[in-house]
Amino acid sequence: YGMAVIAALTAQNTLGVSGVQAIGADFVTAQLEAISADVRIDAVKIGMLANQEIIDAVAAWLDAVSVPVVLDPVMVATSGDALLEDAAALHPLLARATVITPNTAELGALLGVAAAQDWSGALDQAQRLAEAHDVLVLAKGGHLSGAQCPDALVSAAGVLAEFTSRRHATKNTHGTGCTLSSALATRFAAT
Repeated sequence: YGMAVIAALTAQNTLGVSGVQAIGADFVTAQLEAISADVRIDAVKIGMLANQEIIDAVAAWLDAVSVPVVLDPVMVATSGDALLEDAAALHPLLARATVITPNTAELGALLGVAAAQDWSGALDQAQRLAEAHDVLVLAKGGHLSGAQCPDALVSAAGVLAEFTSRRHATKNTHGTGCTLSSALATRFAAT
């Protein structure tokens, strides 16, 4: 079963996000506790959390759950909209994650540097993030230019696997990172 906890509401469409309303951290905790009291948790996918209080609540709940965690650090939407008050707020979750799936802007923000402008830079940043938090990082090249669209699973030791495909000519990319991280969580749950 796919269970959901609402941490923030968004006013959005396929073009982007026009508004965000965070849910109170106490209510986020109540939702997490209600779900875990009823359903066995096999994997967790974390998306947009909006603020430090919600992040701290989720981190505290994760301390009692021993399952794979896919962290999609939803900080900057493909449209460029900011979805988190401060990138440093996510640091309590980074070491609790099994794999982190940032876009290039988020990857740079998590390291406190500018976003990589090419694939080798993205791989370097992914390895630095993996090493800093002892976590896997799924580096994604979708925001980079070029005919190819590379992705790679990166650890502190380097690239574990690389996946490259032809870039699809489309402007309909809103929500692709959320979909990818959710699919990855379902694979963890299935094993």
